[in-house]
Amino acid sequence: MEGSPGSSMHGVTGREPVLAFSIASPIVPSDPTAKFDLPVDSEHKAKKFKLFSFANPHMRTFHLSWISFFTCFVSTFAAAPLVPIIRDNLNLTRGDIGNAGVASVSGSIFSRLAMGAVCDLLGPRYGCAFLIMLSAPTVFSMSFVSSAGGYVAVRFMIGFSLATFVSCQYWMSTMFNSKIIGVVNGTAAGWGNMGGGATQLIMPLLYDIIKRCGSTPFTAWRIAFFIPGWLHVVMGILVLTLGQDLPDGNLAALQKKGAVATDKFGKVMWYAVTNYRTWIFVLLYGYSMGVELSTDNVIAEYFYDRFDLKLHTAGTIAATFGMANLLARPFGGFASDYSARRFGMRGRLWTLWILQTLGGAFCLLLGRANSLPLAVTFMIIFSIGAQAACGATFGIIPFISRRSLGVISGMAGAGGNFGSGLTQLLFFTSSTYSTATGLTYMGIMIMACTLPVTLVHFPQWGSMFLPPAKGAVEEQYYESEYNEEEKQKGMHQKSLKFAENSRSERGNRVAAASTTPPSYI
Repeated sequence: MEGSPGSSMHGVTGREPVLAFSIASPIVPSDPTAKFDLPVDSEHKAKKFKLFSFANPHMRTFHLSWISFFTCFVSTFAAAPLVPIIRDNLNLTRGDIGNAGVASVSGSIFSRLAMGAVCDLLGPRYGCAFLIMLSAPTVFSMSFVSSAGGYVAVRFMIGFSLATFVSCQYWMSTMFNSKIIGVVNGTAAGWGNMGGGATQLIMPLLYDIIKRCGSTPFTAWRIAFFIPGWLHVVMGILVLTLGQDLPDGNLAALQKKGAVATDKFGKVMWYAVTNYRTWIFVLLYGYSMGVELSTDNVIAEYFYDRFDLKLHTAGTIAATFGMANLLARPFGGFASDYSARRFGMRGRLWTLWILQTLGGAFCLLLGRANSLPLAVTFMIIFSIGAQAACGATFGIIPFISRRSLGVISGMAGAGGNFGSGLTQLLFFTSSTYSTATGLTYMGIMIMACTLPVTLVHFPQWGSMFLPPAKGAVEEQYYESEYNEEEKQKGMHQKSLKFAENSRSERGNRVAAASTTPPSYI
């Protein structure tokens, strides 16, 4: 019936243009009165993603976000490619190295949980800027480590900075329309994660340069850590001064004006932890992002020891694993968006299952490889599958809850770190398993832990195997997070706008509005 929930086609002409990395869908309402550099929807979220633009606030936020996350990835994994030198300097055992790897990803389990709430209640700008600057002293501290215990402790503290991932994904979800959120989230996080590969090149290069300038090997690696430390300081200042929480301004200012309702932490947390989909994605992300973090910690040493390579050569090969994020994670987000255009949310779920299972299969094969060319090939395909699955995961998470998006993003991010820590404890911290055997078992765990995606069902969109519930619409799903008193205060209005903009997740059921489907060109 015309005018009923789910039927509005306000702002549709059927002639909306499609540009590079953009969506101008006939089912996405527009706000032609808004004054932004990019066309926006009714929430003032950008409908187009111009990768090489610095349009304020949408694209400026994108670049600040991914570069901040990239910086934190570089510092968190800066020690990994230098382990052969550091272990000789500090007399580290295999257990010490394994424990440090676990520690580096364990700290951000707690910080990512906290960051989700900070984003929901204070805004992503403060969360990102303060965390990256507060973690700078811990990066500098690595230069003064003198024992195995100190090495493990400092890597644990540096790892807290990885919570900038949560602010990154939350920020993108507040700035870009749901039709392109997969590719935007995938690109921002993928380019940030690329720091895990870049550090495999950067740190050995800095080490070599410093050593050639006259430093001893045991001094050179320590001096090298000053570079990522200063990057933390610089990026923190840039985010604080140039960043913006929402398209219309900073959260605190908008709350003072009454333009944005002030929510309660208890309510935000409640709707996150009581939604079963949250916990499934905690597990799924634990075995996509989690295994990527685990691999970042062991892959250089694996090639160095297994194939008797030089440190620089092993680091270069290992770097390709992380550097694949340049394209792999954005591809996962793009694939999620592309499948949603035809099959809706069900297409996103199938895409996630296929990509993550593919990554698990080639992780298993990597552990069984006996030749260097074969191992490198399997590693690259494994990295593409795992990283693309990360992008596909955050193509779905923004739809789980509008009210608790920050907390759910934080929980999923923490799940990635928990999965990494658990995997490293099980397979890479003792002499029980070789690194190759550990990779084999990790591949099996990836495939097994991906199966619960089949249980994710949205009443308005369906699941992998089941259709949507009869008569279910987006407004009903997102309104259910508010009681009558909160609705009377208008707290649900943002969720209603989001529901209107998320009708694209129905897939072909709304395709009749245009004869030409939107596409990326």
